[in-house]
Amino acid sequence: MGARHVRTNTNRAWFATAGIVVLAWFFSAGLATASPWTEVGDDQLRADINLLAASGVIDNVTTQWPIPWGGVLARLDQPDSLKGQPAYVVAAAQRVHDRGYAETGTGRIRYNATFDLTNNPSVVRGFETTARQDVQGMASAELTLDSTAIRLAVGARSTNPRDHQVLVLDNSYIAQRIGNAAVYAGYMTHWWGPGHFSALSLSNNARPFPQVGITRISTAPFESPWLSWIGPWQAEFFVGWLDGPRVVRNTLYNGLRVTFSPLPGLEIGLARTDQFCGEGHVCKPIATYFNFTNDPGHPSPTNDEGVFDVRYTNKIRNVPFEIYTQIMNEDSSPITHSGSSHLFGASIWLPFSEATARLTVEYTDTVATRDIFSFGNYLYGFTYNNFMYADGMRYRGNAMGFSLDNDSRLATVQFSMIDKRNVTYSLTYHHANVSSANPISRGMNVLTPVPVTINMGEARLSVPYSTMRFQLVGRLQDNQLPPDHGFAAAVEAIVSLNL
Repeated sequence: MGARHVRTNTNRAWFATAGIVVLAWFFSAGLATASPWTEVGDDQLRADINLLAASGVIDNVTTQWPIPWGGVLARLDQPDSLKGQPAYVVAAAQRVHDRGYAETGTGRIRYNATFDLTNNPSVVRGFETTARQDVQGMASAELTLDSTAIRLAVGARSTNPRDHQVLVLDNSYIAQRIGNAAVYAGYMTHWWGPGHFSALSLSNNARPFPQVGITRISTAPFESPWLSWIGPWQAEFFVGWLDGPRVVRNTLYNGLRVTFSPLPGLEIGLARTDQFCGEGHVCKPIATYFNFTNDPGHPSPTNDEGVFDVRYTNKIRNVPFEIYTQIMNEDSSPITHSGSSHLFGASIWLPFSEATARLTVEYTDTVATRDIFSFGNYLYGFTYNNFMYADGMRYRGNAMGFSLDNDSRLATVQFSMIDKRNVTYSLTYHHANVSSANPISRGMNVLTPVPVTINMGEARLSVPYSTMRFQLVGRLQDNQLPPDHGFAAAVEAIVSLNL
């Protein structure tokens, strides 16, 4: 997208049409709760929710985070929702149920404090919260009323070469229920996609920026016979301001995602993100949003990405599994010229003594291919970059999607287990190829100007105690990003308190 090639901007047309359809949720009735949402950062909670979806306990719409608690708790509260389920699924449902009602209680202020300390932040940033800097801390207070939720979060941290901001307000927000939707303003963190270790267009790799948005609360299907075929569904739209140091200052950003489950076990996500306005650029938001051409005579004035992802869940001999893929297009037509990045993955859940184990494998590749199927026909330096917006799809020096940025590949295997005491253990192996030796790639990856290969092993222990949770992470890796190089060992300690 952007004015790169002579194409009709098919992605923009698809997602503009989806945006019009999304407005229909204001006319649909559904469960409206006072609660906000389950947030990005707790991979065990996400694994439990995915397990419940794979087992048919809740709606299979779980790739669009944050997820409003309303739809999840409504399904868990249905009579016989766990009838016939094995003990480890019941245990996961109990954990999710307890967490949901603890976070959705009204009329009192909830407090949280988190402190994170490490000698070397990980280059790979997945769904699980990890440190961005050597030292960081955050305190927050949250009040949930019948139809309003307010959180004030204030934190401080050390700096890194790409982000020098010390005082942060990340994850502060105010949200107001209106019918079956929640309207919000603040610093929201999003994760759009089925991946556990990567999301191509929007993840927690970059810090959240100030934004206003609207999201559906319930995942209930349409009652209309014309639209009921799409099954349970979710939708969100937001507009944000990319503040801070930038080549193109005051750039605006919007995101639209619609996720639906037309068949049991099948989840489909469609998303579109845009950069628009900013210094030196025409600022006509409505006109440019619905401008579907992109050629030298009529170049698109925006920088856009389109995403398509699919997740399928089922059981083999009563063992739940998921397989998933995500494709991101950086240019116009997804078939004839797209600049496509790819993600593939799979998970399986197994009872393990008195614990529940999950094995996940995942592969992410941001060396863009000319179209979605032309593997080997590469467009180097393409992903996240744009000649009109020199900063690209990045915020405060980090890609908004994949943590390894442009022209990189990541293969991951993880074994994770939670026991009956809710203690979580995980072992993870990453093989990362960061940047490329192709001359076009030089300077296009913000992490390193030269290609670097890193093998990393990580062990994580997460222990709850009363209202606290302690996490200890150990990492060993055989190489580092420039200017460092060679073997490195890291320890990370995280302490969270909830009152």
